[in-house]
Amino acid sequence: MSGRARLALCAAAATLMASCALLPLVNGPSWLLELVPLVVVQSGVGAAARRVPLGRPLTVVVQAVATLVLLTLVFARGHAIAGVIPGPDTFSYLSELLRQGGQDVSQYAIPAPLTDGIRLMLIGGVLLIGLLVDTLAVTFRSAAPAGLPLLALYSVAAGLSQGGPDWLWFLVAAGGYLMLLLAEGRDRLAQWGRVFGAAPRAQGGPPDGGTVAPVRTGRRIGAVALGVALVVPLVLPAMRGGLLAADGAGVGAGPGRGGTISAVNPLVSLRDSLNTTDDRTVLSVRSSSPDLSDLYLRIVSLDEFDGTTWKPAQRHIVGVPSTFPAPSGLGADVRRDTVRTTVKAADWYAQNWLPMPYPPSKVRIDGSWRYEPVGMTLVGDHGQTTRGTTYQVTSLDVRPTAGQLATAPEPPAALRREYTEVPGTLPKVVARTAREVTAGAKNHYEEAVRLQDWFSTDGGFQYDTQVAVGSGPDAIANFLRKKQGFCVHFSFAMAAMARTLGIPARVAVGFAPGTPQADGSVTVSLKDAHAWPELYFQGVGWTRFEPTPTRGVVPSYTQPVAPGTSQPDQSLPSKNGSSKPSAAPSDGADCAGGPGACDTPSAAAVPAGGGSGPGPWWFALTVPAVLVVLAVPLSPLLWRSRMRSVRLGGHARTDEGAATHTLAAWQELTDSAWDLGIPPDESLTPRGAADRIIRLGRLDGPAGAAVHRVAGALEQVLYAPRPRPAPGVADDVCQAAAALHGTASRKARLRARLLPRSAVRVFWAFSARWSTLRTRATAARPVIRRPRSSER
Repeated sequence: MSGRARLALCAAAATLMASCALLPLVNGPSWLLELVPLVVVQSGVGAAARRVPLGRPLTVVVQAVATLVLLTLVFARGHAIAGVIPGPDTFSYLSELLRQGGQDVSQYAIPAPLTDGIRLMLIGGVLLIGLLVDTLAVTFRSAAPAGLPLLALYSVAAGLSQGGPDWLWFLVAAGGYLMLLLAEGRDRLAQWGRVFGAAPRAQGGPPDGGTVAPVRTGRRIGAVALGVALVVPLVLPAMRGGLLAADGAGVGAGPGRGGTISAVNPLVSLRDSLNTTDDRTVLSVRSSSPDLSDLYLRIVSLDEFDGTTWKPAQRHIVGVPSTFPAPSGLGADVRRDTVRTTVKAADWYAQNWLPMPYPPSKVRIDGSWRYEPVGMTLVGDHGQTTRGTTYQVTSLDVRPTAGQLATAPEPPAALRREYTEVPGTLPKVVARTAREVTAGAKNHYEEAVRLQDWFSTDGGFQYDTQVAVGSGPDAIANFLRKKQGFCVHFSFAMAAMARTLGIPARVAVGFAPGTPQADGSVTVSLKDAHAWPELYFQGVGWTRFEPTPTRGVVPSYTQPVAPGTSQPDQSLPSKNGSSKPSAAPSDGADCAGGPGACDTPSAAAVPAGGGSGPGPWWFALTVPAVLVVLAVPLSPLLWRSRMRSVRLGGHARTDEGAATHTLAAWQELTDSAWDLGIPPDESLTPRGAADRIIRLGRLDGPAGAAVHRVAGALEQVLYAPRPRPAPGVADDVCQAAAALHGTASRKARLRARLLPRSAVRVFWAFSARWSTLRTRATAARPVIRRPRSSER
């Protein structure tokens, strides 16, 4: 392996080793396994471009184009021309995916879920770092500055990480950088030779003592540097939070009196526990309510909808008040009761958000918690979770009547604008179906009831935790067409349809009523995890609906007063729909029970482009396709660069070698002129052809003299009895070609670079070889002659 190839391999390895520092930031290492072949292809394209050889800037451009094609293949195949070539739609989609990734980064805590947006940021960012490292260390042969992008990659991971073995990832990243430096140093030593005047080695000693000594010294220096980097931050008091420190990181800002939410989306934070087949107890609840069938424990609301994702909006958080303000929109004439609930979380259940009955009015809890006023939720700060926590919640049991909901006035304009926003990417069928289902409804309340009944009973939907309806903007349409899904699909679809009707809507995530126990408590298990829509009615506030069939409890203010009646009694007070909850969770396991559960990509949960990414077999097929796609448009340029290198390169130090070299140099000169618009004229003598090139190319004295010297060398080869070698003919060709480029227009130079006219020689050569092959095949074909009939 050549020194430059070894250096390129070390650059790719150093990039991958530094990217390991990003592993603690997300769930699972699948993105890193997906990244490895991409970095290898990126490095291989650079190695091929340098071997042609191309100029340094052009090598970087080729690698950048290859990187873009790789990202297109992995993330935006459906938005590319022929599935490979990036187009305007590709850039728009990747930009949208990056925007979503930025939102995910601001919303999720560490370790964050591997959404497509975060996956693009990770893979695309590392590929960009890999391009910089390869450019600096290999293309420009300067490995030391390549440590800056590697340091930037590690610094991002260290800045976002909330603890963990940061020192280990630092050692891995630093080890990759030192490996890169040693590879460059060994390559430089190999070029310089034995620069250290070492004595001849003793028998059995190392074969190259002059090389081993500096390598060993470099290793020692590297080890000392690593030790200093790890120990010094711990020793100096001004440098707090060294690599070995264990300081936590919080979600708030400052001393805990403000900041913004950056806790994990509960649909994802429950992932590990919801996907288990072991239906373990999550919470143990005791409540003062005489009827526990409607005791939903709400974790958080997902109030931001962009057509592809539902997530909590980034909100300002404050310290937990002693008494919470009244919930937004709740009027004085709505009946309400005060309920006191004590909740004990399991020792294994670590949730950043606090499950509580809604709306809460007071919470007594120990630890570091913050309050989000809009959603009336509590979020843990500085790594605070619910693990083993016992807390008391005072909440309101709001009991509106159907009449109060039906006569609710219009909500405030700001609230309506925020919670009815529907992006243009939402399929038209969603709004059209909502209008068809609610046709004839007199108000928003009747529309909401009809949507709920259509999903839960009338529309033919089936509860299924294993269904796959896809992802992205078309997923809701797929769900409405297939009519199979679980709580996430039903709640997300109903909330989106309600927004198209002008009803403020959001999605709540938490736990449905659990199972009563003999001691009066209620056990909430994994299978009770649930998602449901909340719709806003002025005078009542955010109101729960239940579209998921066989799950949860249908609110009494949406139930018909008698069989066959489609509308509820307008004066019916809100009493729970069933006197007692089911003794056990549903057999189908709700949105949390089975694999996928609430965190499974929902009808609008993730953007299109694939969840877990393509497998190794896909890379085995697409990597050659990438190389072919890159080679086709660049093949004239690559062939021309290769021919120039071969023609003007070294040659045998014999008369025959010098003659061959002179002929090749003359052909390179005429092809260079041809590429710039001066076609060759085979009828002219070498001297006449030289005069023609000088005249049409408007060459000055030194460049013209160089052309004449090349023509003179050619005449020696063609006509002299004993040709004399002509030294410097390659330099003369380079001088003349540079002068021709200097006098040509920018358009002519660009065409000569990308679409050289002399590349037609490839087709001529192919045609000549094909004719030769056909001639040989014809000559080798046996001739079967019909025997003459013998005369009798």
